[in-house]
Amino acid sequence: MKHELGISVYPDLMPLEKIESYFELASRYGVSKVFSSMFSVEGTKEEVLDYFKKLIVAAHKNKLKVSLDVNPMCFEKMGAKPDDLSVFKSIDVDFLRMDLSYGPENDAKLVRNPYGITIEFNNSPQIVKGLIENGIDPKDFLVCHNFYPQRYTAMKWNKFVNKNKELKACSRDVRIGAFISSTAPNTHGVWDAICGLPTVEKLRMLPIDLQARMLLATGDVDDILIGNAFASEDEFKKLQEVLKENEKLSKELDPTLKMLVDHGIISLDKPVKKLRVTLDEEITEKEKEILFDFFPHLEMGDSSEWIWRTRISRFKYSQPNEILTPRHYDKEMFKVGDVVVVNDNYKHYAGEIQIVKIPIVNDGTRNRIGYLDSDEYQMMELVYDGDLVEFLEK
Repeated sequence: MKHELGISVYPDLMPLEKIESYFELASRYGVSKVFSSMFSVEGTKEEVLDYFKKLIVAAHKNKLKVSLDVNPMCFEKMGAKPDDLSVFKSIDVDFLRMDLSYGPENDAKLVRNPYGITIEFNNSPQIVKGLIENGIDPKDFLVCHNFYPQRYTAMKWNKFVNKNKELKACSRDVRIGAFISSTAPNTHGVWDAICGLPTVEKLRMLPIDLQARMLLATGDVDDILIGNAFASEDEFKKLQEVLKENEKLSKELDPTLKMLVDHGIISLDKPVKKLRVTLDEEITEKEKEILFDFFPHLEMGDSSEWIWRTRISRFKYSQPNEILTPRHYDKEMFKVGDVVVVNDNYKHYAGEIQIVKIPIVNDGTRNRIGYLDSDEYQMMELVYDGDLVEFLEK
């Protein structure tokens, strides 16, 4: 399933001209959706509709779909009802995110609206179950988590993960969205948000692409939205790299890898988890080739407590015609997070990429090629036996 990337904008906080420039930038990097909060904007019905009509026109001009966050008070102000969304059709909105439920029967009426407006609901398994019990196909609506402006108020990681499992238990077709935050300077958002607008608290201050990779690594998040504005071009570039589908699997497989797949020893039909490595200056072109060009790396279930190891690359790089020259490393131990490659001092394993989980002795059989910093190392909690892994350069 392809993941969608979205942004958030606030027309009451920034001039439309700046927002339009942001749309143009975002659309160049694969963004397909815009979120905004309708019920947080003050003004008369006519003023609010005019705000968002202009916003939607600008978004559609850049091939971006628009989702507006609404609640019962907003519905009353706009003169809308669960069985009458004509006022929202008048501004050509694509999605309505319901901050609160109207109850199972009325929620079903919302989904069945005749205008083609897709309805997004809050992260409630009860809402999803109610919709399904009322005959709604899970493919016909979306689920989107909240974001949280004040620091330390967002969701616990485990609560978030378990909530998504509950939602997916209702149906794997339920599509789930969650928010991450830009860490660019001078961002803004609703309710004086100056410390980001994430769904999960532990992600709030992490690099934006790491936030995205951690959400995707859970296997249950489908769509990612940046809650605050404005994200930087560098952040968009990194998110585009994260969300890009890996094309290496469509190419001819290495013979050994093909044999393992054909015999059912490993499966390539699963998401790819991406780790960003800070490289050592001494890394060689051959070592970069093993780390970045060989794919996929995966742990086959037989790593010790001390290291995570990907064995597949060694089947190619331990051959007599491949040279992996040992390099001197002046430390007695490799520390947690170090990324190493086995060298020709242990030819049988040469070419195997390993990540240190408990400090290990430097016995001369491994070259250090880089490391996962303390933030990045959190990804290791989300890499399981048999997972496909791709390495990116930090």
